[in-house]
Amino acid sequence: MEDELSTLVGPEGEDWRVPVSELESRQSKLASMLTEAGHEAALIQTPVDLYYYTGGRQNGSLLVTAEGESRLFVRRSISRAKHESGGSNSPHSVEAFPRMANFVEEIACNPSMQFGELPHSFASRFASKIGASKDCTQIVHSQREVKSEWELQMMSDGAEIQMAMFEAVETLGGEGVPEIELVAAAEAVSRAAGFGGNVQMRRFPLQCDRGVIVSGRAGGIPSFFDSAIGGTGPHPMASMGSGFTTIKANVPVLVDLVHVHRGYVVDTTRMFVAGSLSEEWQSRLEDMVAVKEVVVDVLDQGLDCSEAWRQGFALAEELGHSNHLMGMVPDQSRFLGHSVGLQLDESPVVAEGFDRPLPVGGTMAIEPKVVHENGSIGSEDTWVRDEEGMRPITADGAIPWITEW
Repeated sequence: MEDELSTLVGPEGEDWRVPVSELESRQSKLASMLTEAGHEAALIQTPVDLYYYTGGRQNGSLLVTAEGESRLFVRRSISRAKHESGGSNSPHSVEAFPRMANFVEEIACNPSMQFGELPHSFASRFASKIGASKDCTQIVHSQREVKSEWELQMMSDGAEIQMAMFEAVETLGGEGVPEIELVAAAEAVSRAAGFGGNVQMRRFPLQCDRGVIVSGRAGGIPSFFDSAIGGTGPHPMASMGSGFTTIKANVPVLVDLVHVHRGYVVDTTRMFVAGSLSEEWQSRLEDMVAVKEVVVDVLDQGLDCSEAWRQGFALAEELGHSNHLMGMVPDQSRFLGHSVGLQLDESPVVAEGFDRPLPVGGTMAIEPKVVHENGSIGSEDTWVRDEEGMRPITADGAIPWITEW
């Protein structure tokens, strides 16, 4: 089996496992947070959080006690779970999942569960067996808001791959090219670099098509997705993102690309055009860049995310965009930035109700956009707030706001 597991490597044969030091730190921090919140233990069962704490996404449950004991109970695959958690250096034991009656005896505690994320039937069945009543969802979410240096490096590595995705768009694009062919070129770069095929979302029932390239009128079509840009999608079951609209001369083409590197999301938007944009569209883009700068400045000062929303919205309103900011009435989204990490829609958000700052170590995609019937335009980069303030992780000035084909 070890020979088989040795094939679990990156594109150049790199060891792409999460470092054991990361897993140790995360589990230790969770234990401390459980103690502070008065929880005896936590039972981690969501796929994203299993990866975060154990380094793998297996069918199992991780028990972390407030005293710092960690045990991973796995249905399958035990051998892979051991390998991905560091082998003999794993900070937790890896054990076969016993019968439920025996599981209660094995854990010998009353753990909190992720009731805020687990399907009701699954959570209810487990809770009734082990007597769980407390919810640890917010504890886990709060811990994941602050990224480690290793996590930030993963996002920086992802940003480099994303640059190549935009280069692919620049190379292929032009008048007459269908949106869906253009997004396929960008996604080919992403897949070849190790993207696993899924963008993880926290909020039900959102699903994300990570390559959203919309041309002209298609950029003004809303979808189910809670974001400024919907797009037609290729068909009603895949009803967001790129479809079969072809690029036409002198109309805005919004290119919103997500890449996920070893689980970590980076999100960037730039504008393209076959020819040149009108002064009206140019002015709208300049206004959105100005709104972005306001949001970044507020967060840089350590002020609340809700204050960043209010000041950003106030400027957009003053510039005449209130009915088109982040969508058209009545299909507007009410945010200007969303935290990212292992999921695209993490917390906090630049929106009303988030009366706290982006924490030091927090990472956020800031994306003011305006939407009209004949198109959409805006900007987006992924940022981190470090000890010195806000710093871009993705392209920022390395890719122009507008590229002409």
